[in-house]
Amino acid sequence: MNMNKIKTFKDLNTWKEGHKLVLLVYRVTKTFPKEEKYGLTDQMRRCAVSITSNVAEGFSRQGKKEKIQFYYTAKGSLTELLNQLIISRDVNYISDDQFRTLENQLDTVGKLLTGLIKSMKAK
Repeated sequence: MNMNKIKTFKDLNTWKEGHKLVLLVYRVTKTFPKEEKYGLTDQMRRCAVSITSNVAEGFSRQGKKEKIQFYYTAKGSLTELLNQLIISRDVNYISDDQFRTLENQLDTVGKLLTGLIKSMKAK
């Protein structure tokens, strides 16, 4: 019996690593200025959550094309989050070290998403 069988979206490495990214984003945005609560803080959190939400929703879709579309939407949110991280670093809301940590996690999620899309296309 295969113990590594993927039964739910929570079993996907893409979702697991995306969830780590969400937690990192929430942690780092806690320190943002109060005036950013409905600005960059909210935008970044929504983007991060959108990544894992689209992976989860894509997983539950029946059609291959539908699944892939949700995974591409997650990639779009990933790119949007990278832009927001660059802005956050450049206005000194996050340090270079925090930026690198977040960017590395973002890269990991991006590679896993690309792999997920390729594997779906190959089916």
